[in-house]
Amino acid sequence: MLWIRSAAFNLYLYVLTVFLAVAGAPTLLISLDATFTVMRTWANLVNAGLRLICGIHVEIRGQDHLPADSQALVAAKHQSMWDTIIFISLLPKPVYVLKKELSYIPFFGWYAWRAGMISVDREGHARALKKMVTDARRCLAAGKTPVIFPEGSRAPAGGKLEYKPGIAALYMQLHVPCVPVALNSGLFWPRRRFLRHPGTIVLEFLPPIEPGLRRREFMERLEASIETATDRLLAEAANND
Repeated sequence: MLWIRSAAFNLYLYVLTVFLAVAGAPTLLISLDATFTVMRTWANLVNAGLRLICGIHVEIRGQDHLPADSQALVAAKHQSMWDTIIFISLLPKPVYVLKKELSYIPFFGWYAWRAGMISVDREGHARALKKMVTDARRCLAAGKTPVIFPEGSRAPAGGKLEYKPGIAALYMQLHVPCVPVALNSGLFWPRRRFLRHPGTIVLEFLPPIEPGLRRREFMERLEASIETATDRLLAEAANND
């Protein structure tokens, strides 16, 4: 049964994504708000499919830690493809920091460009960091919220990767609060796995780290905040089995 439900969801996800990408393409020429409406509809329907097909529910905690004016940098744990979807539902105009190669994908790249996503050339080093900061400033000025995964890639549930320098560069230069995010999505939508396991994905916005800290202190606080809370969410899920 688990295999059948997972297969049904994956089919649903692919069909939904292609249909909305094509049907919503005219919004790329209409307005940014119209484009975000299509993206938000897609994200909401993905979560609806998870709930109805796979028995995966979503619980969001700590949204009061987000500033009302969207002037913040969101730094999230990354365990699953789901993490790249959910913020489209939760934030008015999120912009992800993503690797440049993704912008070349048909339709995905067009939507990413129209939404103003922040593409990064991982081989560009200092030049790439400078461009990333410039693009993030532009996004904040336009009322958008930058979202970055500090580890740069998905880690398995219970695992941890090295936190990359990009998050420190953004924090030091943007002068806005950084809101850490913990989650347990890897338990239910594991990276590089076919099966989708029933249960409740919990995403928790944590108390913001105010601007003004030194680089090392910021990185230590960010990592401790995210990893401690993520371990707590994983243990909570294990206890609820």
